[in-house]
Amino acid sequence: MKIIKGLNNYQEKKQCFLTIGTFDGVHIGHQKIIKALVEEAHSKKLLAVVLTFFPHPRIVLQKKDTVKLIDTIDEKKSILEALKVDVLVIHPFSKSFSRLSSIEFTGDILVGVLKIQKLFIGFDHRFGKNREASINDLIEYGNRFNFKLKKFEAESLEMVNISSTKIRNSLLDGNMKLTNKFLGRLFNLNGTIIMGDGLGRKIGFPTANISVKETYKILPKNGVYFVHSFIERKKIFGMMNIGIRPTVDGKNKSIEVHFFNFNKILYTKKINVFFHLKIRDEIKFNSIKELKIQLKKDKITCIELTKKNNLEI
Repeated sequence: MKIIKGLNNYQEKKQCFLTIGTFDGVHIGHQKIIKALVEEAHSKKLLAVVLTFFPHPRIVLQKKDTVKLIDTIDEKKSILEALKVDVLVIHPFSKSFSRLSSIEFTGDILVGVLKIQKLFIGFDHRFGKNREASINDLIEYGNRFNFKLKKFEAESLEMVNISSTKIRNSLLDGNMKLTNKFLGRLFNLNGTIIMGDGLGRKIGFPTANISVKETYKILPKNGVYFVHSFIERKKIFGMMNIGIRPTVDGKNKSIEVHFFNFNKILYTKKINVFFHLKIRDEIKFNSIKELKIQLKKDKITCIELTKKNNLEI
């Protein structure tokens, strides 16, 4: 997959089939659109192109620094590449860009720069200055500029329309089962392993402490999670704690994972962690001894889950 930073750097000569959006989470609704885009574009020997924006428009327009995203931009790249997208255009979203009228955006960018032959879009897509234009306007512009339009209705799951907002809410509730259903994959986070205080090793549960540099990345609700990672090309299961570690008077939020049957030093290494289920909330224990007893119970719970799901530990 070719990655192009900024529409001004797009120089492809071939026409394309295109979809547009922030695609936060690339959930199963997004995937439905992208898979159709790729299949049809490749059948016509045209490019399958995704146009997305970074930073998120809400952060720029509403000055919401607290907006958290399901995927980092690098995580999104990996997901779209796996879906066999040919070209990903990441355009810097700005206030000046948001002022483009819908007709300017269509004529100058979609047709003039990207050379679209067909646009794949969700049923509720709006675009242009102040989100002025709707699907009906796109149909009119398609007739004017000679491109086709394919509209997708809301993807539903258990009678609930899927949206990135609902996925963020399920993450904040610690509901990994619902999150992963909506995503059509396991929620994951990428980070770098850093030095911790060594307490886990002292009590028999050595942990890899993870630093996530992207402060806009959403984290699940504080608690203990059943997870896995790939380390040295091997799938390793473990349990992760997200929270402030109240038993040891922690104040800052930390992310640490204890891997089962693994005891190698991993400092400075990059790691990708995949979430299966939330085991319990974070609890303040009366002593380190009580904490250790609970950690043993948590580990047994996780190992039982691997057996229940026929996962090789």
